[in-house]
Amino acid sequence: MFEPLIHSLWVVLQPDVVLAMTLGLIGGILFGAMPGLTASTGISLLIPLTFGMDPVIALAIMAGIHNGGSYGGSIPAILLRIPGVPGAIVTTFDGYPMAQQGFAARAVRIAAVSSAVGGMISALSLMLLAPPLVAISLAFGPAEIFWISVFGLASIGVFLADDTVKGLLAGGFGVMLSLVGLDQATGFERFTFDILELSDGIPLLIMLVGMYALTPAWQMAERAKNTSITNNDMTFGKKDYYRDWPWNPIVKGWARAIPLGVLIGILPGVGGIAAGLIAYNEAKRSADDPDSFGKGNPVGVAIAESANNADNAAAMVPALTLGIPGSGVAALMLGGLLVHGLQPGPDLFEEQSDVVFGYMWAMLITSALIIPFGGVIATKVFANILRVPQVVLMPLIIAVCTVGMYAFRNDMFDAILMLVFGLIGYAFERLKFPVAPMILGLVLGEKAEFNFSTALKIGHGDWMVLLTNPISIGLASLTVLVLLYPMWQEYRRGRKKQQRGNVSN
Repeated sequence: MFEPLIHSLWVVLQPDVVLAMTLGLIGGILFGAMPGLTASTGISLLIPLTFGMDPVIALAIMAGIHNGGSYGGSIPAILLRIPGVPGAIVTTFDGYPMAQQGFAARAVRIAAVSSAVGGMISALSLMLLAPPLVAISLAFGPAEIFWISVFGLASIGVFLADDTVKGLLAGGFGVMLSLVGLDQATGFERFTFDILELSDGIPLLIMLVGMYALTPAWQMAERAKNTSITNNDMTFGKKDYYRDWPWNPIVKGWARAIPLGVLIGILPGVGGIAAGLIAYNEAKRSADDPDSFGKGNPVGVAIAESANNADNAAAMVPALTLGIPGSGVAALMLGGLLVHGLQPGPDLFEEQSDVVFGYMWAMLITSALIIPFGGVIATKVFANILRVPQVVLMPLIIAVCTVGMYAFRNDMFDAILMLVFGLIGYAFERLKFPVAPMILGLVLGEKAEFNFSTALKIGHGDWMVLLTNPISIGLASLTVLVLLYPMWQEYRRGRKKQQRGNVSN
């Protein structure tokens, strides 16, 4: 195994392949940083252009776009609270408050380093641990993925929101929205109101841009100040040295998030957004200062980006070995392999070792390149967005989002739907309802429903099929414990109050 790895490294280090990786990374960062354009968009546009390319060069460009797009989505998430990619939702929780406090450059650099570390470890796991990781993925059937989805929904509603009831209500609203469109099991339309554009459901990207991008724009319109979000005293590098970072808690955050990102990455259809949210919740729950999360804690940014990028290469494990992509981008990458006549499976590693291992090296190298290109260059270029006066920035955000949503499917309905979600997001902000559980409800609701119905079909309608193995039972138990946690916490508060009352008496 090590001989093909070493030989493929020499192939990847050729000047034309290095140039391809660099261009792909820069293009991916730009795609991720522009609302409406994602790594998936960049790869889908690129695949038809790779027909005449050498497979190693084509896959090197795609690897750069994949990693660059995942990191690039953190830039608007930090600066404007607009997740450039779905996984950047978690980055907004602490990245945007850091920018508001004058630490935009620091947040962008932490995101870059965390993305690089997560991506490199994910690529190493793809190289060294593919067979055992595939064995783990095969252990997760429809019932297990259903419980992962339910556990994610429960944990977000309970731990992320200040008000548990509001968090669970927001998550339930997201699950309701996930029911719009065609039933995956029967093919019948549901809640489309005879609107053709809704037959495919509500696209996640439209909801993300509407609720995370337009809501701050409405709030800027309320303030209507001819000043920038920040001022000239902001630390765009003068005091922002890497040695000033809270390295110890950041490394601990990586240790929590990256293994979870790798594990969830190999599960088909779950995605990095679930890894980031679950890792973030766990870190907040176990932290000494949980109240600092969501208010500009650098560890929150590190956890979000490391988990998000740890999903990238890991999602290719089942794609390369079984032909089952672990994410939407992995599905596009699998399409790129098929375009060049490369069939996934065990024989691929023997017959096309230079191409397969070369792609793995490209994922590793482009992850490392995020630090200079994302942490240095992107910081200097993009961080100055916050210096633009709000009265200018607000209409620019709305215009860019509208154009991006129209370009998404060349349909004005998408722009109108984005506007509707922008108003819903604004209402959520005014009513103090958390937005993240609603987003996760849309993401995981569809997966939970599909895997629930699939599991019941496998079990011929027997509900016990959902609790037939230790993994399902363990996940179900965790879900119940999460839902009971607020009651236990309230019980502890009551006991403490009673003890203080006894002492005072």
